[in-house]
Amino acid sequence: MAVWNGEEHPLDVFLAGDFEEWQRWQSKRNFERRYVVSLISMPGTKNWLFGGLYERMGIEYKKEANYYYYDLEQVKDCAELAGRLVVKFGRKFRQSYLLADRWSESISVSELKPERLTLSEFPGFKSVNLSKRELDGVIRQSIPSWRGALSSVSGVYVISDTKSGKLYVGSAYGEGGIWARWAQYSSSGHGNNVELRMLLKELGAKTADAFRFSILEVADVHANKTEVIARETHWKNVLLSRTHGYNSN
Repeated sequence: MAVWNGEEHPLDVFLAGDFEEWQRWQSKRNFERRYVVSLISMPGTKNWLFGGLYERMGIEYKKEANYYYYDLEQVKDCAELAGRLVVKFGRKFRQSYLLADRWSESISVSELKPERLTLSEFPGFKSVNLSKRELDGVIRQSIPSWRGALSSVSGVYVISDTKSGKLYVGSAYGEGGIWARWAQYSSSGHGNNVELRMLLKELGAKTADAFRFSILEVADVHANKTEVIARETHWKNVLLSRTHGYNSN
């Protein structure tokens, strides 16, 4: 039963295409049976998304990370249901690693989606609100609607640190627009911003996992650089991102 672990939600991980690797890392010997049935919490509901059926092939203790790494192989006969099958289970306890034969009667099929659940199509500039994990998925999969929209505009964006509450206001202009700029954040976590680079150096690269990306305003991709930076300055003043955030200039 994959749930929020205090840092990231497994549904975000699944949509980004990283779930299989994500679940292989366990802080304890949690997968001690031959098969693992992976169910992923769907926030705000009693529903769980079927993430796949996996056969346990082996285990290795990674001393440097103090984690167990499981060699899990997806059972192909059930692979087509991963991301499509939704079940209902009213879990009233915190335990996440259950013995299926004790609980199978309490789990019922809620829905079988016609298509695998994926990252949504581009929702419009005013509705963009991506976690770092979601951004990674969008960039890696090069989802056409997202790439087409974000590469066609310049603009001002804001990065919200969900752990500290601090903001970073930035701008994108020139060839590739916001898409090209955000691809840099996906790759490095800091996008070569001095302030964010220092933050990640101090607290670790995984600090970027708490970032969310939104768009404050857009401009034509051929807009004058000076005009875009002027709008960036406006938003820094409005959001107080110099005095209470990560902007230093």
